[in-house]
This record gives sequence, structure tokens and C-alpha cells, in this order.
Amino acid sequence: MDRDIRMDRPFGLLAELTYRCPLACAYCSNPLELAAYDDELSTAEWQRVFTEAAEMGVLQCHLSGGEPLLRRDLVDLVRTAAELGMYTNLVTSAIGLSRSRAEGLKEAGLDHVQVSVQADEPATADRIAGIPSFERKLKAAAVVKDLGWPLTVNVVLHRQNIDRVAEIITLVEELDADRVELANTQYYGWAWRNRAALLPSREQLAGAEEIVRAARKRLAGRMEVVHVLPDYYSEYPKPCMGGWAARQLTVAPNGDALPCPAAQTLPLPRASVRENSLERIWDDSPTFTAFRGTGWMKDPCRTCDRREIDFGGCRCQAFQLTGDAARTDPVCHLSPDHGIVAEAVEAANAGTRRDEEALVPRPHR
Repeated sequence: MDRDIRMDRPFGLLAELTYRCPLACAYCSNPLELAAYDDELSTAEWQRVFTEAAEMGVLQCHLSGGEPLLRRDLVDLVRTAAELGMYTNLVTSAIGLSRSRAEGLKEAGLDHVQVSVQADEPATADRIAGIPSFERKLKAAAVVKDLGWPLTVNVVLHRQNIDRVAEIITLVEELDADRVELANTQYYGWAWRNRAALLPSREQLAGAEEIVRAARKRLAGRMEVVHVLPDYYSEYPKPCMGGWAARQLTVAPNGDALPCPAAQTLPLPRASVRENSLERIWDDSPTFTAFRGTGWMKDPCRTCDRREIDFGGCRCQAFQLTGDAARTDPVCHLSPDHGIVAEAVEAANAGTRRDEEALVPRPHR
């Protein structure tokens, strides 16, 4: 029986303040058509969004992008979110996180900082990022710890850095991070375009898993180790954001409200905070109601015992791979389209290694 989802309210807001970014990572999940997001929400518009989110019960405000430090009003936005009682988390490349900027954010009430690192050695990290950035990231991480913030280090894993996961964990230990996210690439945006060069082999994944398990045991009580496997190697799909429009929402730089960061790829009506309140969008917009709950499902999801566990998987991935957002996520081994994913995995395990020349970098903006 389908539950009454309308009674649910989001607890997390991902505020994508800008898609401008100094980096050019080829696995970036930002949209391919970045020019469509140049008309960014103003300071006042973002403050209204934060107010409406807090009134709906949102507890966590994740400030992301692109690179949120490129917003000159970032301190004001952090202060607004903090004064509204939301836990604030800055998701950043750390390019531009000088000590003076960090002190301003600390004074404004920022609670947590998450810094991305591309690899454990300067040459590889800078190549993947597209600019010399490794040393600046390390200095910024030191500032974060010196100012007393909890530090999360995020490392997107893929074919070109996963073989050095042990060295990456060592680097994160040296940074005295409180948490590390070793997140395998999810194939949206630029990562989808570069999938052939990024998808690791089964052998690479198995080696990394063994190293991560040992590190998790060794670092228990000192550092939280989160490991996210790539969907393509899973038997069942992960639930999309805990269920479509169930507990999380995203607001893009231009004001588009989305159930997940990749939902702009779906053929759904646009829902903008410039036209409606966040609550009205959450409750009634076709974008948020289209795949909420289980009533929309087709077989095999409709009759599956897991339908309220994984909710049919990722709608964006289903659309990307099959052209129909209502189909079972092809990651699922029960999906009639699972062969699409199996072919990609087979290619990744065929022994042909792709070097960096195969990558199409995200353009600088």
C-alpha cells in the first residue's frame, strides 16, 4: 500500500549556489549546458529560500555548486541559514578558502567543511582537477582544522585514481580529517560523458574494497570512513535520495527546485522558486510528485518486495539509459534493461585501459 508521502517534509536542502568553478573535473555531475544557469538567484532570493526551507522543517543546509566560494555573498548566506537554526555544511574545492575568508565564515556560524581532493599526489591530482590546486587544498584543509571545524575530505574514485586508494587514505589521515567519503563516480553530467574512461574494473573495485575494509577497522573511533560503490556493480539499485522527493531537495543556481541534483535531465515541467514557494513546489509540483511513493511503478518494480526499499532505483539513470524515467533502473539485475549496464561493465573489464587523453574535461567558468 502506498504511504501518504504528503505528510513527509524534507530534512536536507542542497543549495547549489553557482555552477561556476575554477576546476575542470571530468567526473563533474553538474549539467552539460552550464549557460542555462548563469542567471543566479540573488542574495535576497536565496535568503527567502532558506527561510521557506526552515519553515518546512529542513535541518541541514549544504552549500555547494560548482564552487560556492565564488559567491561574494557566501558569508551573508551562511549567517542567514545559521540564524534560522539549520546545520550548515560548505561543500568546496577549497580554492579561494583563505584564512581571512574562513574566519568570516566561522564568525557567520558555518558548522562544517567538506573539501574535495582528487588524488594523493600533486601531479595526478592537478591533472584530474584541470588546474594546479593540490597544494592549495592541503593548506585550506589545515586552516579548517586550525579553526576548529569538523573536516570531511571527499574523494571521487574512478578508474584513474582508485588503484591508489591506500595512499589516498594515508593522505586524509595526515590531514587529520574527521570523515572521509570515498565515493565512486556516479554517472551523470560530465561523468556520463566520460564513463568509458572512468568506470573501474571489477578487479580494481575488489582491491579497493579490501583496503577500505581494513582502514575502516583500523581507524574506528578516529575517523569515519564512508565507501560508496558504483551503481553499475550492484545487484540492486540504491534508493534515489531515500525515495523520490521524500526527504531531500535541491535548488539549482537559477532557482529550479529539484528532487535530486540530476533531475534537470528529465522531461518534467520546470519548478522554480522564483515562481512558487518551496512548500507549494514540494507538495504539488509535477516535478516532485511524478515519482513519489510507489503508485507510478511498472513491473517488475510494481510487484517487487523491494519496491519500498529502493523505490525502483534512480529515475535519472533509468531515463538516461532507457529513455523512460518510469522504467526499472537498469542497474537492478531484475530489470529487463539490465543488459545495458552489463555491457558497460563488460567493457570496463575487457582489459583496455583508457588514459587521461580520453577524458573530456568540464569547461572552466
